[in-house]
Amino acid sequence: MSTISTAKQKRLNRSFLGDLFLFLFLAVFAAFMVVPLVFTVSNALKPLNELFLFPPTLLVRNPTFNNFVDLFHLMSTSWVPFSRYIFNTVFITLAGTVGHVLLASAAAYPLAKHKFPGRSLLFSVVVLSLMFSPKVTNIPNYVIMSWLGWIDTYAAIIVPAFAYSLGLYLMKQFMEQIPDALLEAAKIDGASEYRIFWTVVMPLVKPAWLTLTILSFQTLWGTWGGNFIYSEQLKTLPYALNQIIQGGIVRAGPGAAVAMFMMIVPVTIFVVSQSSIIQTMASSGMKE
Repeated sequence: MSTISTAKQKRLNRSFLGDLFLFLFLAVFAAFMVVPLVFTVSNALKPLNELFLFPPTLLVRNPTFNNFVDLFHLMSTSWVPFSRYIFNTVFITLAGTVGHVLLASAAAYPLAKHKFPGRSLLFSVVVLSLMFSPKVTNIPNYVIMSWLGWIDTYAAIIVPAFAYSLGLYLMKQFMEQIPDALLEAAKIDGASEYRIFWTVVMPLVKPAWLTLTILSFQTLWGTWGGNFIYSEQLKTLPYALNQIIQGGIVRAGPGAAVAMFMMIVPVTIFVVSQSSIIQTMASSGMKE
């Protein structure tokens, strides 16, 4: 019997050539993903004469920080303090991300673990909304924000971010994997629905809300808010940096520094959170 199981195990194991082929296959795709990041960082360090080389070079030959110095001087000449743009973006991003994760989780819990009339219809509407581009809802959103009196306020960007349907779909699918017996045991011990949600459900779906945090952060970090915000004091960082880029060829260097600056924050957030997501996914699988 042991001989048969050993033979099956040997047949299932990959050979050295199979592992090598898989490694090379993944390495090629990894290179395609890394090249844009390397190119962006390299461009930020290139002098102007290298930025306009054709064909462009992947790596910088004579690195310089002049692009960042020029960007700093341009930011200091803005009639609105540049720190204001940074505050606006950070505030909108953090408020929208936290609110979206909490609201999506709270709405997904009853959809996943409670049976009530209309549950299937509600979830069908959520899935259907994933098919529409955000641009389709721009006009209805503007009409609603205008009716509420939220035009030219932070709420015009933050509140709609709470209702991204992808977050609700993601959380609902993860919560369905939690065994019902675990929740019943918590109820027998006297735990309320709120306590079950915070102390049992949310820790078990940590991979989902960590992933949702990254997706929501990246979306809000790059938002302009041009459809709803008109006051210069409420404009976001991407808007201010884009105005710098619009200066033409003479601002190509600061524009390259802008691209790196806008990229580095989301990438850092992803790198910091990636280990937690992988570790949680590997240790939180549960079967009834």
